[in-house]
Amino acid sequence: MHCLRCGVCCTETEMLLSNKDIERLEKKGYDRNFFVRFDSEGYATLRNHRGYCVFYDTEKRRCKVRAQRPSGCRVYPVIYDENKGITVDTICPSRNSVTDKQKAKRGAKVLKLLKTIDAEAKQRRKHK
Repeated sequence: MHCLRCGVCCTETEMLLSNKDIERLEKKGYDRNFFVRFDSEGYATLRNHRGYCVFYDTEKRRCKVRAQRPSGCRVYPVIYDENKGITVDTICPSRNSVTDKQKAKRGAKVLKLLKTIDAEAKQRRKHK
């Protein structure tokens, strides 16, 4: 997969975050109130600022936290679609560079990640 650094995937992101993602970014010095938004169902997502992920540098066209980026960003553009299952996001200009092998490997990670995120959101709802 060859990322063009176009920022399409960072525009109005709804990227889900796991507890490990949040902890990794906090260890790097970021306050969770800066980058996390919790919805009414207990899910954590990346915040946006001026239409982009808070970590996307629009001038340099790159992620400011690439080494610590969330797990969902690491496997992107492979995503889970409720109607199609594991697929490659059609908004990504590099979608055709994802091999079947990469799709399968990243797809397994997506399913594992979603299971973790669902369990974490359920825990947050219980503690409300």
